[in-house]
Amino acid sequence: MSALTEKVAIVTGGGSGIGHGIALALARSGVHVAICGRRQASLDETIQAISQAGGDGMSIQADVSDTQYVERIVAQIIERYESIDYLVNNAGIGGGAPIHEHSIEDWDRVMAVNLRGPFLMSRAVLPVMRAKGAGHIIQISSESGIEYYPGNGAYGVAKHALNALSEFIQRENQDFNIRVDTICPGMVLSEMTMNDPGLNHDRCLTPEDIADLVLWLLSRRTNIKIGTPILIQTMLNPWE
Repeated sequence: MSALTEKVAIVTGGGSGIGHGIALALARSGVHVAICGRRQASLDETIQAISQAGGDGMSIQADVSDTQYVERIVAQIIERYESIDYLVNNAGIGGGAPIHEHSIEDWDRVMAVNLRGPFLMSRAVLPVMRAKGAGHIIQISSESGIEYYPGNGAYGVAKHALNALSEFIQRENQDFNIRVDTICPGMVLSEMTMNDPGLNHDRCLTPEDIADLVLWLLSRRTNIKIGTPILIQTMLNPWE
């Protein structure tokens, strides 16, 4: 029996890519998985995969940048499972340009999903975790949250800010036995990236690579925390 069996997890952006891989891996480890996202069809595909693997899950169509949706997500999960043990803030969108060329609309949209979303979701589950004296939040950030790539614009800024948000949450909540880990993947082959020109698919990370790291982090002893963002990359440059 897995150490994660019968735990309850939320995975945002669970309908595709990294979120799909994490949700399926958690379900296979015995976790009750609640996924949310904006596209119901994609969520349905993940739930079907979870069911076929013998796991248990539920889906909630929602926008994590909207407070009302976030409150509904947490309420529905508590109603069904009576607990929340893990939160994986994975939902994110791309968007970059030189700062002086960035449209305000694109900037606000990227910040809303990639930074406001994790803030709202963490803010919503922390009272639940604090009350039970345990919990684990994993933020899916990016290599762009560690490096500085010109033209990366709002995406890079949001991911840098997400890393800082994670550290604030960790320090404010570790006395309640709540851990926060931040994963910064390099290029992951997914629906969002697979058609990028010049990308060598064989040299990319896969969603399963990120899911394996999530499982490892969640299964550490409760006294163990990782203090800095975890950069996971491939040995070979996927752009060569």
